[in-house]
Amino acid sequence: MRPEVFVTRRLPALALEELSQSCQVDMWDHESPPPPYETIVARTRDKEGLLCLLTDRIDAALMDAAPGLKVISQCAVGYDNIDIQAARARHIAVGNTPGVLTEATADFAFALLMASARRIGEAIDYVRNGDWKTWGLTILLGQDVHRATLGIVGMGRIGQALARRAEGFEMRVLYSDVARQPSLEARLGVEYAAFDDLLQQADFVSLHVNLTPQTTGLIGSRELALMKQNAILINTSRGQVVDPQALYQALKSGRIAGAALDVTDPEPLPPDHRLLSLPNLIVAPHIASATESTRGRMALMAVHNLIAGLEGNPLPNPVSG
Repeated sequence: MRPEVFVTRRLPALALEELSQSCQVDMWDHESPPPPYETIVARTRDKEGLLCLLTDRIDAALMDAAPGLKVISQCAVGYDNIDIQAARARHIAVGNTPGVLTEATADFAFALLMASARRIGEAIDYVRNGDWKTWGLTILLGQDVHRATLGIVGMGRIGQALARRAEGFEMRVLYSDVARQPSLEARLGVEYAAFDDLLQQADFVSLHVNLTPQTTGLIGSRELALMKQNAILINTSRGQVVDPQALYQALKSGRIAGAALDVTDPEPLPPDHRLLSLPNLIVAPHIASATESTRGRMALMAVHNLIAGLEGNPLPNPVSG
């Protein structure tokens, strides 16, 4: 008898085919809306495996409602939506998909940097709204990217990949992290800076930290006040890292020049959220890893974690946090 699993979102065809060969699959066959928490609980109740996304709340109550649950496989790098301690106490294996989305996310972070620096979103609206009447020396002036200073907060895989992209633009790269990494400095030509110093010096600040109690609200009014007036903030990490009210005030008042977000708090942003009224803000719908290749490989990694856990084998990518 093949084990039964619940998958909280539609999988790419190749990943679904592989999972279906080993398991009886119950899948929420929609991209939107996501399954409500109560639905996840109900459909996991008699399952041995659960494949979920970062937006799904997986807590102790859900685990208690599914006494046969052996493995939770997260199709994402982050896993703060899962109560890891509760899973360990119940001997439920938990896996995630690290590494696979590094390059796609770094590409997108740099794309957001470029788009915000050169005010591409505003320029598109300028044309579509019929405001383009002539060429002018002072129309939609942006910021130079080449030889500017990039501050990377969180020098993990994605932060390092972003630093490699900045090298092609002859950017000076500062980084801040929980620990200094001299070997990385020598290899990538980056400079360590204390967090406040980085904020004060950088023309662009890009966030690449995990969501923890320490990083929740990491960028608030105090931090935004330290940044240059022509600085731009980029966030492809987690929405809760940035205080949305403080960001609104900083952008509205011109305290910083702009921001570009792939993640928000709340997520998704309601269409009438006041952040979306700001012309100097770009918001993308959490698509940094959204390439066919990357999302396909993420799904396969999640499937492999799920199958390994169901078979009682070590997960290829277990959560270590």
